[in-house]
Amino acid sequence: FPGAARLPDSGSARMLDINELFRDEFSVLEEARAAAANATLPADACREELLVLALRYQRLIRESYRLISRSDRAERELNRINEQLQQLASQLEYEATHDPLTAVFNRSAIINQINQALRQGDVALILLDIDHFKRINDEHGHPMGDKVICSLVARIRRAVPDFAAIGRVGGEEFTILLPEARIEDAMITAGYIHASLNASPLDVLPGQLVTASIGVSLGSRGSDFESLYSAADTALYSAKHRGRNQVALDDAFFRDAC
Repeated sequence: FPGAARLPDSGSARMLDINELFRDEFSVLEEARAAAANATLPADACREELLVLALRYQRLIRESYRLISRSDRAERELNRINEQLQQLASQLEYEATHDPLTAVFNRSAIINQINQALRQGDVALILLDIDHFKRINDEHGHPMGDKVICSLVARIRRAVPDFAAIGRVGGEEFTILLPEARIEDAMITAGYIHASLNASPLDVLPGQLVTASIGVSLGSRGSDFESLYSAADTALYSAKHRGRNQVALDDAFFRDAC
């Protein structure tokens, strides 16, 4: 528009920034050039001018050092804050995906894990429910019940392979995800868990065995959590119906095999 003020381009803006940032330095240099160009300047005046320039330059060096030190401190502080933010983000992510009592995956996280695994291949699922857990709470109190849950989870961890993912889907109900596993592998793992719980009492409750009913199912690639979990839950119900403290396989697996 006619008469409108022209904004400086980016190059001009950068030059303005540089001139402003080093204004004192440029002033010292201009005075030095002026003194050097003055052929009539007496020797005493030259020495005095050089001394003034030296003092001003020394001050500029101290100021530059102070700015650099401040910048270094600011950078260290920013790095420290960034590290704290990363730690906080990791902590929040962990808390959002893990059960606070047992430190295994919480319900939503293990469901996500299972669905991801089903997109990549066949998945075996073990569903475990502690037998007569209400009786443990009633006889020994809820704090002891929490200890029993934690101790049982620790024993499960020792019985399952490293690649297995454990999740808490209910108060005393847990899932063990075995990605890209065969049904035979799942039954062997479930058998290890069952045998381990029956081998000896948990340390926190040495006076009695704590057992579990276990259901096992297999989901094919492309299926979903709901169908896989439903099959494992049906097998778990079958184990409970037959007297608890045992491993049951989804009946549909036998029907499909026939």
